[in-house]
Amino acid sequence: MQAYLLDFANFMMRWLHVIAAIAWIGESIYFVMLDNSLRTPKATEDRDKGVFGEMWAVHGGGFYHNQKYATAPAKLPEDLHWSFWKAYTTWLSGFALFVMLYMTSPGFYLVNTNSDWAWVANMSGWQANVLALLFLLGGWVVYNELCKRISPNMDRDGLLSIAVAVMMVVVAYLSTQLFTGRAAFLLTGAVMATAMSANVFFWIIPGQRRMVAAMKAGEAPNPLDGKRGKQRSVHNTYFTLPVVLLMISNHYSFAYSHDHAWVIMSLFIFGGALIRQFFVLMHAGKIQPAYPVAGTALIAAAFWVAMPSASTTANAVAAEQSTSLAEVEAIIEARCVACHSSNPSQAGFNSAPAGLAYDTTTQIESQQAKIREVVTSGYMPLGNMTGMTDEERAAIAAWTE
Repeated sequence: MQAYLLDFANFMMRWLHVIAAIAWIGESIYFVMLDNSLRTPKATEDRDKGVFGEMWAVHGGGFYHNQKYATAPAKLPEDLHWSFWKAYTTWLSGFALFVMLYMTSPGFYLVNTNSDWAWVANMSGWQANVLALLFLLGGWVVYNELCKRISPNMDRDGLLSIAVAVMMVVVAYLSTQLFTGRAAFLLTGAVMATAMSANVFFWIIPGQRRMVAAMKAGEAPNPLDGKRGKQRSVHNTYFTLPVVLLMISNHYSFAYSHDHAWVIMSLFIFGGALIRQFFVLMHAGKIQPAYPVAGTALIAAAFWVAMPSASTTANAVAAEQSTSLAEVEAIIEARCVACHSSNPSQAGFNSAPAGLAYDTTTQIESQQAKIREVVTSGYMPLGNMTGMTDEERAAIAAWTE
């Protein structure tokens, strides 16, 4: 019953997380589009009252007229719309999911027993949990310091973009050394997602509140608050596509169990950012196909790097003869069925992970390629909790139809 309750809570929290993320990302993308689509107002009276740009749109059977003020408008309405709860809900629900799944079983999901660093491979579960929290916090601190020190007046954003790009490569590499592959992809995405939410919480909303307070007091708002909010919002929009990809990556072990998973991750991050750049410029009336072409090329490079080869199944070479189905069934019964069964015996599992049960020969045969992939890469069994040997991995790698 406890495993079922945890599964159901996970299910509902995941639903909340997806809904909140759709709402936040959708609104964020809309406002970036709106900002880049503004045109100089045609009416003289609009220009005279401080309207910087306007956009006419048609949607849902009606017409909309959006205007942006470069300076304080004559008055502010009491029902001024604020955009922040979607961001906070997305982060809080995502963190709750991480705690429920990863931090409750860190020995399975976080501890990287294959790390090149001995102290990481020998970590206990609670140490891995602490390291994961420090990893998220450290990512935000480093990113925030880069923004403050490199472009404090928002006048060196090109250099800042390069610095943040380098930072993400370092984050990708460190995550694959410190944590298991699936957790590494998730935590790299979570570093960006944490920066996005923290940008809203620490900079965008406080800056907007100061601007509103100044307007109500009849004072001129500090222009740096507006510029800084715009800078962090732009960063958030470039993080969006990579974050979404990394958050759904846990279904695809060919990427996160690869020896060069950090390279694959980096290629996906930059590919997503370049594709997002195309749409950002498109809304400003600039069609530059070089960006999606370059982004697609990076994704193709990630596909090439992740592609299975003889080197990724080196254990198969060690086996002189193919393995029979009967031998594979015996290995799976001993090492996999504790979790991958319609009635798992492993504590904490209410049902077969990913719906993959290996109780029958037919079930095993239907998943031959997937079993081979996750076993030979070392990803399964999780944390090797059932003690699968290298010889058994080689046998499964040599399993023929």
